[in-house]
Amino acid sequence: MELQTIQVVVFVAFTAIIAFATYLKCRGTRTDSDSNKEYFLAGGGLSWIFVAGSITLTNLSTDQLVGMNGNQMALLAWWEFAAVAGLIILAKVFLPVYYRNNCTTTTELLEKRYNDHHIRATVSVMFLLGNIFIFLPAMLYGGSLFMQSMFGVDIPIIILAALFAFVGACYAIFGGLRAVAVSDTYSGILLLGLGMLVVFLALQAINFDFSGIPAERLTLIGSNESPIPWHTLLTGMIFIQVFYWSTNQTITQRAMASPTLKEAQKGVFAAAGIRLLIVPPMIVLPGIVSYKLYGDIGDAAYGRIVSDVLPVWLSGAFAAAIAAAVLTSFNSILNSSTALYVMDIHEKYFNDHPDVKKLSGWVTAVFVLLALALVPLYQQAESIINLVQQLYGLLSMPILSTFLVGLLFKEVDPRAMIAAVISGTVLYGVFSFVWSPFHYIHLMFITLIFCVVLALVVNTLIFSRRAQYIGLTPQVPEPAAE
Repeated sequence: MELQTIQVVVFVAFTAIIAFATYLKCRGTRTDSDSNKEYFLAGGGLSWIFVAGSITLTNLSTDQLVGMNGNQMALLAWWEFAAVAGLIILAKVFLPVYYRNNCTTTTELLEKRYNDHHIRATVSVMFLLGNIFIFLPAMLYGGSLFMQSMFGVDIPIIILAALFAFVGACYAIFGGLRAVAVSDTYSGILLLGLGMLVVFLALQAINFDFSGIPAERLTLIGSNESPIPWHTLLTGMIFIQVFYWSTNQTITQRAMASPTLKEAQKGVFAAAGIRLLIVPPMIVLPGIVSYKLYGDIGDAAYGRIVSDVLPVWLSGAFAAAIAAAVLTSFNSILNSSTALYVMDIHEKYFNDHPDVKKLSGWVTAVFVLLALALVPLYQQAESIINLVQQLYGLLSMPILSTFLVGLLFKEVDPRAMIAAVISGTVLYGVFSFVWSPFHYIHLMFITLIFCVVLALVVNTLIFSRRAQYIGLTPQVPEPAAE
């Protein structure tokens, strides 16, 4: 009991320090509660350090640490290596387009490209469905499971999830993106430092000896039966990364919140460096070590190895870092989801001049309650990360197709694109739940190609318009200087 008390005291202390440091950083900032740019893009004031920190920790949460280590094999590092390519594409290809078009949400670009707000709303609804029904409950469940296994407590997961949801919602409601990004960065420094310490101590626990671990747990060349067969790296993997890092509002919102494009690109490149050098060992080595020590224990692996190798007081600090990762990832998705609803749906269809802060508070509360209601469903999952990736395929490739067609072509009727998006979602649903002829990463690639081709065919045959390939040539001119 005394050891648990030490853990809890350290946990509370570190959590309070991060919150207080965030308050000090944000308190002197001028805010306008009715400003979309201030509330959702931090007034365009994020330096590259906070862009890098926020992007890193928004993605690096328990669904990554718990889920990837839960596979207990090196192969999952490919998600991080591929993410580096996705971040470079964001910096060099997509960010210049977003800044050129003065976008607040990624979907705003679609409205400008297709000259239609209905396609913007359609894609926003799809993003919202993914955030509310997939990412938010998965994060709450993963964080709660980690705390439960590391502290060895009998508190029901739904209670722990409710605590995470409440605190995360407070950040999102009262601080906007600025508070979220600042707390992300401070928490990220703590998490990355302690995460690498866990890697070292875990390796030390087996004397850096990997003997006795099956070869399939150590290889980076996946077999057909593995979570990532090697040939999937040649098809759908890169497009999954382009979708996630370059069009997903939760990620790109941080990069769009810098004062200049160059500042944003510096932050994205820094985040790519972190993903290449620091994150891969954190998300696979503790899991592999836990396989040698405990056997195949799945998603409980990370919490157990951390509990065993860290000193008691440091385990409390690490719990604070994990809690911060859950909170910041959770409130990041809440903030971006609220931005999508307020700007792409509410302002377009209900009230074009709402009280942004008040409306955002109510919307956030509804999203939190929905996510909490779904947490018990994720307790049945065999692997959090594999389930999340597979389910999100229902939305990711159809959404990505709208951006690719919008960027590369003009004279495409938005109704043709909406028809392709809906058809692509149905197709991937059939692939997932009825007939799966290939690995789901291949099927995501097939779904993407299907959506693009169908949009162009429908555009020609049904709407009698001939799409013109334009590459990345901007359709919207640079805004005039004031």
